[in-house]
Amino acid sequence: MNFSFNLPTEIPSVLAVVWFLLVAVLWIGYLVLEGFDYGVAMLIPFLGKNEKEKRVLINSIGPVWDGNEVWLLTAGGAMFLAFPAWYATLFSGLYLPLFLVLVGLIIRGVSFEYRSKRPDTKWRAVFDWCAAIGSFLVPLVFGVGFANFIIGLPVVTDPNNASLYVIASDAANVGVTPYFWELFSPFGLLGGIVVVVLCLYHGLLYLTLKTRGEIQERAKGLAKILGAVAIVGGAAFLVWQNLAYSPLFLSGLSWILLVLAAVALIVSWLTIGRGLAFIMTSLTWLLVALGIFLKMLPGLGFRDVGGADVPGINVFTAASTDGTLTIALVAALIMVPIVLAYTIWAYWVFRRPISVKNIPDDALAAA
Repeated sequence: MNFSFNLPTEIPSVLAVVWFLLVAVLWIGYLVLEGFDYGVAMLIPFLGKNEKEKRVLINSIGPVWDGNEVWLLTAGGAMFLAFPAWYATLFSGLYLPLFLVLVGLIIRGVSFEYRSKRPDTKWRAVFDWCAAIGSFLVPLVFGVGFANFIIGLPVVTDPNNASLYVIASDAANVGVTPYFWELFSPFGLLGGIVVVVLCLYHGLLYLTLKTRGEIQERAKGLAKILGAVAIVGGAAFLVWQNLAYSPLFLSGLSWILLVLAAVALIVSWLTIGRGLAFIMTSLTWLLVALGIFLKMLPGLGFRDVGGADVPGINVFTAASTDGTLTIALVAALIMVPIVLAYTIWAYWVFRRPISVKNIPDDALAAA
């Protein structure tokens, strides 16, 4: 099944680049904010030794996790609005991995809502594992996906319609087999693992600020281990990326971003337990995502394998018309500040750290 989109014959103006940057900003916001609560949720079955400690972990992200998820929905909506051909090509060729993302998001969300419906220990343990597995699946798939954007997803012209592009390893593959296992190259797998480890590390740093007592101490100890793993794995991924997949015109900038990301990650490891550490991992997400999106210009993470000299789908040809982009930009300039203000307000209201002392015994049965 292929959802492809007729590419416009007129090339839009600089608005296409503006919207590409806005999409990048939304994805960066998603990775920074949702990254730490993925990490916390993955740690619930391991870091929480009893029900009170698990409640502390859940409550630490309870007020913000669903708000963080809005960034993903907004990023997807912005892609659909501003770059319908990009959106359609991705969803037609990658519907299996995107289905895994959907499954992960569903079981994760359900686990937070349903674990409190019964006081039975086994019931709650099942949903704790659902939260962990769902929170593992999503960053793993996204990590593999972004690594493949760096390599360049192969696109070919649809043999039934020359104006359509679909993801396939070659023209003979179009509409026959889904593009799935090809994603899991060594570089793709490393990208997935690095994103998962970064989420875990980011989540642990959040817990060192948001919790007190034994959970905080455990988080600090584990953060030192996973921080070292993140530094080594992240360095390997970024060096491999720059050596093998960096365009010549971006080579210098790519190495600068790599060095800055590595410095930020090392500083975060040296300052574990302080607010600076969490700021530095957030900066790492920003720098890495910025490097990936720069590499996706102008081809949106695609490479033409059908024999054409110039890829037919890129940031200009995949964009909506100027009129659509202008109206959408006005709406974005109104709504994005409102979303940012609400997000800042929510984090300010729930800024205080918590511990098992904040979980009364009589609250566990109905928690």
